[in-house]
Amino acid sequence: MLTIDQLHALAKYDTPTICNVIELFDIRPRNAGYMDQRIQACFPELPPMVGYAFTATLRSANRSARESYSSLGQQVEAFAESPAPPVVVFQDIDDPTAAATFGEVMCSTYQRFGATGIITSGAGRDLEQVRALKFPAFTNGTICSHGYSSIPSIQVPVHVGGITIFPGDLLHGDENGVTTIPVEIASEIPDACAVFMEAEAIMLDYLKEEEVTSKGFAERRAASRQMIEELGKRLRS
Repeated sequence: MLTIDQLHALAKYDTPTICNVIELFDIRPRNAGYMDQRIQACFPELPPMVGYAFTATLRSANRSARESYSSLGQQVEAFAESPAPPVVVFQDIDDPTAAATFGEVMCSTYQRFGATGIITSGAGRDLEQVRALKFPAFTNGTICSHGYSSIPSIQVPVHVGGITIFPGDLLHGDENGVTTIPVEIASEIPDACAVFMEAEAIMLDYLKEEEVTSKGFAERRAASRQMIEELGKRLRS
């Protein structure tokens, strides 16, 4: 597990920058480890979310199911036995999604017991109220009712946004989407992000100048790429 300071350092950077730096370590394919476009931020204005996956499955179409809030106590009790802070990750196992995974009560409860966000392959509701909590939420849509929602299992591998999430996976998400962060490199990422952004600034700052030329841009681009290549070599060594 990372320290609180290390988690806060990760939260200073947007998710695309985190993904760019993960690529430099070359420990997984560049098209792996992040959720696809089905998972969208409900509140893109919020800062990045960082935490460890606390997983669960959900279904809402079964009339004989127990009401979902009955399992909230079991979930928050299990938070104490899981890496902190948790990000609650739901796989909606109904096809199609029958009702909302979460609303104001669930998000208020999760937040009060230390969660930093929620992700579902299904839908959400009470968005105005959850926005007021400033609680990051990521969904595949919005549905007004919770139906016959129940939570069949917790802390099991789940499939969300095209990837498998395991309990304890380190997650980073913002308005651009959600990615996993390999824990073996997580502590090195914040410093690498700072260097990566310096490298990008070589080009971006030039493009803000009053006069630019293709030659000047090519020179800045080459300098930026060299800095990134050197960073990658250092991270892979």
